[in-house]
Amino acid sequence: MTSVSSAAAADAPCARGLFVAFEGGEGAGKSTQARLLADALRAAGHEVVLTREPGGTPAAEAMRAVVLDPQFAGLDARAEALLYAASRAEHVARLIAPALGRGAVVITDRYVDSSIAYQGVARGLGPDVVGQINLWATGSLQPDLTVLLDVEAAAGLARVVEPNRLESEPEAFHAVVVQAFRALAFGDPDRYLALPAVGERDDIAAAILARVESLLRARPTP
Repeated sequence: MTSVSSAAAADAPCARGLFVAFEGGEGAGKSTQARLLADALRAAGHEVVLTREPGGTPAAEAMRAVVLDPQFAGLDARAEALLYAASRAEHVARLIAPALGRGAVVITDRYVDSSIAYQGVARGLGPDVVGQINLWATGSLQPDLTVLLDVEAAAGLARVVEPNRLESEPEAFHAVVVQAFRALAFGDPDRYLALPAVGERDDIAAAILARVESLLRARPTP
């Protein structure tokens, strides 16, 4: 279940919503599937907060502009990891934790596991180091469900029209990211729903919705 501690707990002392994160390599369809899930849950009467990382608040969006801008190619890997963590800390404190505290379903396009895969593994900073930084940044807030949309790096990159700074990295870099996500999902099967991102869009959406609905039914009544 969702847990909130440290600074995040100050904003949401009794987190009782549902937190869903979408992860995967570039071009996996995360934004599309996150939107479809949000639309379905809203139609069913749930309060839904749909957001993204980096971003979600004005300050976090400003950090997004820096970390993804191609003009900053060659940004130091540690600086990159810290920018993502800073954006995430703001995102959790100002948007995610308060929404969970009032019982909303929060759906985010990327979360901590993206930093572990991209900066921790592909950049070589170490998954444990990056994980600990983000554990502190988020007040230990973890998703109830992480949906991994799994697509091979080459296939995903072929879907990208105007690549940002990270999307412009070589295919070999993205192949490492894809393998890192797979390892994360394999190591935490209870939290992950891993789905191939090459099937029919509506079939993928139905599988995700079914899993989320089961989690919603299992939620304790406030």
